Amino acid sequence: MTPTIFAAILLAALLHALWNALAKRQAEGRVSVLLVSLCSGLFAAPFLPLVGWPVAAEYPWLALSILLHCGYCLFLGRAYRLGEFGQIYPLARGSAPLVTLLFGALLLGEVPGMVAVTGAVVLVSGVLLMAWRGGLRLAPAALQAVLVTALFTASYTLSDGAGARSAGEPVRYTLWLFTLTALMMPLLMRWQSRTAWRELGPAAWRSGAIGGALSLLAYGIVIWAMTRAPIGLVAALRESSVLFAVLLSWGWLGEKLGRVRLLAALIILGGILLIRLG
Repeated sequence: MTPTIFAAILLAALLHALWNALAKRQAEGRVSVLLVSLCSGLFAAPFLPLVGWPVAAEYPWLALSILLHCGYCLFLGRAYRLGEFGQIYPLARGSAPLVTLLFGALLLGEVPGMVAVTGAVVLVSGVLLMAWRGGLRLAPAALQAVLVTALFTASYTLSDGAGARSAGEPVRYTLWLFTLTALMMPLLMRWQSRTAWRELGPAAWRSGAIGGALSLLAYGIVIWAMTRAPIGLVAALRESSVLFAVLLSWGWLGEKLGRVRLLAALIILGGILLIRLG
């Protein structure tokens, strides 16, 4: 993994944590994550004429990824309504990379070196420790939503990585993915709440627009990186977003930052270093 790719993934991690924190602040509205996805698609749509239509090789991956991203948005929004950002985010993100790394090796034949694999394991261990906080304080419904979110994350990561590689046009794939996924959001918002549109005031739309722009840029970077580095390693490294998320949960959302989270942050840094060396 080159220094440029490494730095780009860390930037994507920061942007991802930022838009999730914005969504968490609006989570009581039931459709905050869906709104971010809608806005990201609105930002992507004007650029479609510049990249042209998808080719046949991209169609099945786009169809699969749209379904997976819809499931991800629904369950992530539910998880944010039921728990703290500083716990939900690390657990949702931390459960996914090992699954992605395993699927990447089994389905795509990408077997990273031992140092990189060790780094991925250390990184995920730190993420899970940060979520643990001396004992899971999540209701069963919240824990279920988190684990399902992680499964969707691992699945769409592999699907999008394969889709971006299918035609070698990650920018085109990303723009079409976000635009087409956004078309599903009004239906999902209506399904979540019949009064969703009336409840969205200027502040909610402003947060959704900012989050949408950050989401589009963050995942665009990730998809680009997956065309130039093993998908499993990209997926593991972007979980360094937890470092940024824990600072946001403490400094912006007013959640507690204890010794366990600080220790977990050091473990995560160790995992990132090992992945870089690998």
